[in-house]
Amino acid sequence: MFINFSDIPKHQNLFLDYLHEFDNVKEFYNHNFRNKEIFPALFKSIEESRKSKDFQISPIIKAQYSDFQTCSNKTLKNIDSLDNVKTIAVVTGQQVGIIGGPLYTIYKILTIVRLSSQLNERFDDYKFVPVFWLESDDHDFNEVRSMNIFDSDNQVLNIGYKSEIEDDDAKLSVGNIVFDESINDFLSSLDNSLRQTDFKEELIKNLKTFYASGKSFKQSFKELLFWLFDEYGLVIFDPQDSAVKQLLKPIFIKEVNDFPEHTEKLIQRSADLEELYHAQVKVKPVNLFYHTNDGRYSIEPVDDVFKLKRKRKQFTKEEILLEIENAPERFSPNVLLRPICQDYLLPTGFYIAGPSEISYFAQITPLYDFYKVATPIVYPRTSITLIEKNVNAALDKYDLSLNDIFMGLNDLKTKVISGLSENNVETSFVNAENEIELIFDRIKENLFSVDKTLVDSSVKYKEKVLSVINELKSKAVKAQENKHETTVRQLTRISNLLYPNENLQEREINFTYFYNKYGDELIKKIYEEMSIGDFEHQLIIL
Repeated sequence: MFINFSDIPKHQNLFLDYLHEFDNVKEFYNHNFRNKEIFPALFKSIEESRKSKDFQISPIIKAQYSDFQTCSNKTLKNIDSLDNVKTIAVVTGQQVGIIGGPLYTIYKILTIVRLSSQLNERFDDYKFVPVFWLESDDHDFNEVRSMNIFDSDNQVLNIGYKSEIEDDDAKLSVGNIVFDESINDFLSSLDNSLRQTDFKEELIKNLKTFYASGKSFKQSFKELLFWLFDEYGLVIFDPQDSAVKQLLKPIFIKEVNDFPEHTEKLIQRSADLEELYHAQVKVKPVNLFYHTNDGRYSIEPVDDVFKLKRKRKQFTKEEILLEIENAPERFSPNVLLRPICQDYLLPTGFYIAGPSEISYFAQITPLYDFYKVATPIVYPRTSITLIEKNVNAALDKYDLSLNDIFMGLNDLKTKVISGLSENNVETSFVNAENEIELIFDRIKENLFSVDKTLVDSSVKYKEKVLSVINELKSKAVKAQENKHETTVRQLTRISNLLYPNENLQEREINFTYFYNKYGDELIKKIYEEMSIGDFEHQLIIL
């Protein structure tokens, strides 16, 4: 079962046109992801570009895997193949959110695994490898510190590691933040909040192994993904590695040397987007951060020097170029330059993206030409709502679809209860309000001929009458809900589970809630049933 994204609230027009009206947005993207006829030419282009590369990425990734005692043969073969010119990477990435973050992280990974498998079946001349890029340089601690599950009352429960911090204090790359003993309190809260099932003991045991005092957000996240997806051959790539930063020196140097030209083009592209849609990311003059012991800082060119934002440190151009040469590990790309770094290092044929990423790729495409890097196909990730059988039965009971749930809880209650009641309270009061409007319109016409000053008074009296009517309506609606208390409770439960916080389930809920109920069969079922070629929101019944 599928729902068109245009029927789901909160999606931007740029994303919707990218999916369904590509001709409207083709000036902003280099490839139409639906046009399979362009695939071979892109693969050949990537193959030719890799022949001139003077570095190898496989040994670096192998070294990154040294912490794991065992690794599947499938993953090892995929790592080895990345330096073969006939290999095409299918890439996605995500912030290192605690316990994996929202469900869409899982869906992004399963999309690259599934797409790689399908491409391997279709194109015999190439090998396709799923690669996950750890976005661990990000500094938004508040975004990654907590996760949501459903509690025993089917309410959204937020469980967090430590407290939120002020924006001005959010300077450290979250991937490098090391857990202290407070992580045990976080895991205890999760343990106490999950219901007892056949899978809970093993789940909590594994999470306590991955997320332990002394480990970083990045290391814990990586161990979690390895546990869940190593059997699928997923390659997990850490771009913070100092060996990786050595390879990125040409990109960093070019960014410093040529930033005026880059910036001019990006500003023009953003302006073009603003006229028709929106620009997802604010353009900065230099798309680099500089890292010190106390955090990472934007690099801002001012006259003839490069200053660090919010810090009393600056470089001349010669000094910053020398710093890149001698200590590239102190630099990292921002959101606009990150894809360039990624696709310079990897033979990326496809980047699996969510709606926001698809939007900012519209800004990024000019940079690929500047850096002479092949632009990958931006492929929409699979989007899913998981529906448990008892919830699906409740939908059938009230003859509801997920589109009805997207109306919001109040409108949902009105629709269902109105259908159950002999007297439609909502309709009665709407009719009454319309009649009152007509009555006062007639009164105003008569008052014009009597005393025009009374016309304004009639408006005030009408508002008073409508206010009383609305007060009575609220009481009537409340009484009707009390009469159908069981129905309201069931509708609230359905809405919470399928549209938590009036947002897509995949954006709010962590995978542990469902894994605790279904074990590793959950991942297998999603992988087997997910569609990666319909490009609509999918419903999967568990």
